[in-house]
Amino acid sequence: MAKVKTGPKTKKKVGGPRPPEGGPRSNKVEAVATIKDRFTTGAVLLTEYRGLTVHELADLRTALRGAADYKVVKNTLSTIAAREAKLDELIPMLEGPTALAYVTGDVAKVAKDLADFAKKAPALILKGGVFEGQVLSAEQAKALSTLESREVMLTKIASMSITPLQRAANVFAAGFNQLGAVLAQYKDKLAASEVA
Repeated sequence: MAKVKTGPKTKKKVGGPRPPEGGPRSNKVEAVATIKDRFTTGAVLLTEYRGLTVHELADLRTALRGAADYKVVKNTLSTIAAREAKLDELIPMLEGPTALAYVTGDVAKVAKDLADFAKKAPALILKGGVFEGQVLSAEQAKALSTLESREVMLTKIASMSITPLQRAANVFAAGFNQLGAVLAQYKDKLAASEVA
């Protein structure tokens, strides 16, 4: 009996068929919802990590700890989330190996940390991002890294508001100092006139 050749065996997709409108499979709906939520409620910076070693990725996550969550996410899921969030300008940035830095702290600090890390590991490229519902180009995202941190800006604002108060206090203090000096001279004059 001759062996009958059959075509290649294909595996069934675990997540089920893709919906006809291009949405996520049923098992990926939650992941897309999370990404969409991050795109719409906070700042997200996109990076290309091609060429980084596992050790460098771990170092980057450590450097961003407390200010951002650095996640490698499938571009398909990110694209669906961007489309659902009406951020179509973001879709071209979601090509190639892309990781998302979900900012939980100061966006300027995270951008600066990414730029500083890119100096040590040039394979890390800042591709763009989303900030307050607006898509940022790579240049705009890099410009964020040149801003001072929130704490530094608040300190400068506080010092600018304290300066006029300090001047007023100095004027009042000078007036009281002069009054005190005049009273001291008057007292010395009275004492001298009583002796004479």
